[in-house]
Amino acid sequence: MIEDDPMFQKMIKYILELNPDHEVHVFNSGEAAIKQLHLNPQIISLDYTLPDMTGAEILQKVRLYNKNISIIILSSQQDVSTAIQLLREGAYDYITKDDESKDRLINTVEHIKNKHALMEQLDDLKSELQSNHSIDSSIIGQSQAMQQVFTMLKKTVRTNITVSITGETGTGKEVIAKAIHYNSDRKKGAFVAVNMSAIPNDLLESELFGYEKGAFTGANTRKRGLFELADNGTLFLDEICEMDISIQAKVLRVLQERELRRLGGEQTIKFDTRIIVATHRNILDEVNEGRFREDLYYRIMGLPIHLPSLRERGNDILLLANHFLKEFTKANKLSNTELSRNAKDKLLGYSFPGNVRELKAIIDLAAVMTNTDRVSAEDIQFRSTKKPAGFLTQEMTFEDYKKEIINHFLEKYNNDINLVATKLQIGKSTIYRMLKNETKTTVEQANMVH
Repeated sequence: MIEDDPMFQKMIKYILELNPDHEVHVFNSGEAAIKQLHLNPQIISLDYTLPDMTGAEILQKVRLYNKNISIIILSSQQDVSTAIQLLREGAYDYITKDDESKDRLINTVEHIKNKHALMEQLDDLKSELQSNHSIDSSIIGQSQAMQQVFTMLKKTVRTNITVSITGETGTGKEVIAKAIHYNSDRKKGAFVAVNMSAIPNDLLESELFGYEKGAFTGANTRKRGLFELADNGTLFLDEICEMDISIQAKVLRVLQERELRRLGGEQTIKFDTRIIVATHRNILDEVNEGRFREDLYYRIMGLPIHLPSLRERGNDILLLANHFLKEFTKANKLSNTELSRNAKDKLLGYSFPGNVRELKAIIDLAAVMTNTDRVSAEDIQFRSTKKPAGFLTQEMTFEDYKKEIINHFLEKYNNDINLVATKLQIGKSTIYRMLKNETKTTVEQANMVH
């Protein structure tokens, strides 16, 4: 508190110190207070008329030292223009000294404390968010394929280069995009994600660039576009190849110029936004087919990162499965659960056409289905909507296809011939005959070697 009136000084100090959380330091002059700014006060109450400095001068010096210090002006003057000017320059409140000033001061102090508490909570949440999206904690994998991804990731966070992420659906492209954002110097800015396939073509332009009030029927207010919302942060354009070619030219110009105009607007708006794009398609194929502009392709390519499919990642399957299992049981307050050996074998023998997303769904369900502290093979249920990769692309005879199917189910059900016959709705004799023929063929081949 900076106050040269002894009586008012004692009264305010007494009232504020009724709250045991308050530590109040009193100064009679502006110069004495400025010398003690290293104490980093949360709030300064400031008499506008002091013998050595004006309130405006002290306000300016405090703001230069630390803009986060909240300043309350206390003054005997009821000059509205002065109050407005001080509030414009950064004062939190302007209180006139009268019979109600002490109550107003207490209320203002409480408002400021609540504001600082919310800011601290926000900072904590941001720190937690950044921690959750750190490269080490948010991306799990030790396979050679993922080591290449980590190498490229470390390059992306050093600069603001545009990044293009490719990979099958479900490989975790948005996870990678968030990791890039939250480990870059833009982590305090917004991360804005948009799936281009989820927005109708006739709405996409207004979503990306925004619009002014009255730009079209139904535009009752002004709306900022996604490029603006991501200013000083990152804009993640997922499934970029789904963008209609009629919009691509406009996006290209905006990316080149780093400025835009809202629909129905005349003002040019500059923005500083990092762009990350992703697609499950081959962009070059899209260019060659005329569905994607070649000049936009070169603009967005930047630093390419290809995410391997889960079936290419070997034991990463088990690392991810254990992570998802631990995450699910903790979130749902379930007892600690582990994967049994046969459950691990079953997971490693599956092709995961839905990739990491499918694995998570399978593990979440298994954690619910198990009745013990160990997930068994029976708890692992594959419900893929896709056919096994490459199965129908092989040129085999109908008999060979039948053998593949029967062997697959024999392996799945631990050679239980009765159960396999029931599942496939075939006779047991068909299975025995196939096994007999395979054994005969193996013996003949062995005799030929000898």
